Amino acid sequence: MSAAFVRQQLIAALEPPRSIVGTPAWLRQKLFGSVFNTIATLVSALVLAALVWPAIKFMLIDAVWQGTSRDDCLVEKVGRPVGACWPFVAAKFAQFMYGFYPADQVWRINLTYVIGLALLVPLLIPRIPYKTLNAILFFGVFPVVAFYLLVGDVFGLPHVETRVWGGLLVTLVITFAGIIGSVPIGILLALGRRSSLPLVRGFSVIFIEFWRGVPLITVLFFATYMLPFFLPETWKLDPLARVLIGVVMFAGAYMAEVIRGGLQAIPRGQYEAARALGLGYWKMTIFIILPQALKLVIPGMVNSFIALFKDTTLVLIVAIFDLLGQLRASFADPNWATPVTLLTGFAFAGMIYFAISFMISRYALYVERRLSTGIAH
Repeated sequence: MSAAFVRQQLIAALEPPRSIVGTPAWLRQKLFGSVFNTIATLVSALVLAALVWPAIKFMLIDAVWQGTSRDDCLVEKVGRPVGACWPFVAAKFAQFMYGFYPADQVWRINLTYVIGLALLVPLLIPRIPYKTLNAILFFGVFPVVAFYLLVGDVFGLPHVETRVWGGLLVTLVITFAGIIGSVPIGILLALGRRSSLPLVRGFSVIFIEFWRGVPLITVLFFATYMLPFFLPETWKLDPLARVLIGVVMFAGAYMAEVIRGGLQAIPRGQYEAARALGLGYWKMTIFIILPQALKLVIPGMVNSFIALFKDTTLVLIVAIFDLLGQLRASFADPNWATPVTLLTGFAFAGMIYFAISFMISRYALYVERRLSTGIAH
């Protein structure tokens, strides 16, 4: 009887079929998996080509990259179709970024940006420790430091009135203040609207419905021109401060409804389990309920942040020149009046708004994946 043969080594794994791996397989599965998908892919490709190619041609291929005046962006001088006039953006870049902030004091704005990024980046990277201290510095200390750096009148810094602020500086200031202020207000209002106390619930409902029922333009007008009539004569509120108050109240009302949706999504068993452990209302809310609710409403909160960032353009109607306001003001310069100046300026502003909004959106998706919110990506 012959001895049985026992193999001492495992057989190497076979390669996966070519039909399910590689770029051709991905294209077949994602883009051409069915007749409908094929038609949708082809139509989308045609639409993108019709939109993207003219934009690339205008901003890159036919663009003028060097020049010192409007003459360098005219067809008569260039001798060909003229696209974007980027020398216009280069000439007005400081105005777009800083408004009419004194040129010799611009370093204060740049220092503010550096400090903000130095505190924000570690806060966004999960592996870096000391998150509590970092959050206190960014949300508590940094706004105070930024205020005195930008306004001045302390430590020998010249005073700079907010009426000369402008450009991207004002856009970021309003956005940052709106985000930082709207989240705690939204949490308190959301909790208040779910409160069992009639007075607290009634106040929260009235506050939320009032601010959500009024257009932001009306809020800005009221905050700028009407608010001083309701304050004591000794109170002198800066025009930008009035706008910030209006924006924070407006954004806080919308944030309250976003957060309330997250609170309602928490199963009742979580409340019962927290009470069974002997936790009071505030401990249960802070340590059990809110962390889960905020995780569920990340998409809604990010949507509100992006909308707030873009809605800052409305402050132009109350004579505060944000990025778009400075852009529109620059069109009045006859030294750069060309047929393509308007399109070039809006293309430049659009790229800035898209880049910042896209970064916020992508980081939010990263946070959702890390927290395992159950959303498919």
